[in-house]
Amino acid sequence: MSQSSLAIGLVVLSFFDNVRIDLMAYLFGDLLAVNQNDLLWIFAGGSFVIALLIWQWRGLLASTVSEELAAIDGYPVKRLKAMLVLLLALVVAISMKIVGVLLISALLIIPAAAARPLAKSPEQMAMLASLIGMISVGAGMAFSFIWDTPTGPSIVVCAAGLFVVSQIVNSVRK
Repeated sequence: MSQSSLAIGLVVLSFFDNVRIDLMAYLFGDLLAVNQNDLLWIFAGGSFVIALLIWQWRGLLASTVSEELAAIDGYPVKRLKAMLVLLLALVVAISMKIVGVLLISALLIIPAAAARPLAKSPEQMAMLASLIGMISVGAGMAFSFIWDTPTGPSIVVCAAGLFVVSQIVNSVRK
């Protein structure tokens, strides 16, 4: 779905003669294109997403485990699902300039997948995934600066490396 939406958007943009965009920056991100206004939007949007997740954590967790049981417990499952989709869309919109459209899904999935074998509870997994994501961003930016590589892909490569490390740690523990 995301790749199809991206393709449709690029095709539609190609019909406009006066619109010229840097496709590489949109597809793979460009940290140098982030300005102070973008940072304010990132901070405000990120704070909003975190606040809503904290506020609705129990309902989201319950509906993830079992929609039927969550509905029985009185959680508005349909509203929670809609809210989660809208929050995800907001995160994608915020991240697009930094990581790029093609790599956003990787940065959403890989830290959670890396945290899963190391966590004992959903809350611990969320915290570990956030930490792994932050480490990936910091390390990816550092590697990008040191070796003059694209920032977005460097961040995802660091996340993938941390995923491999978490799998090795999990294997050794077992």
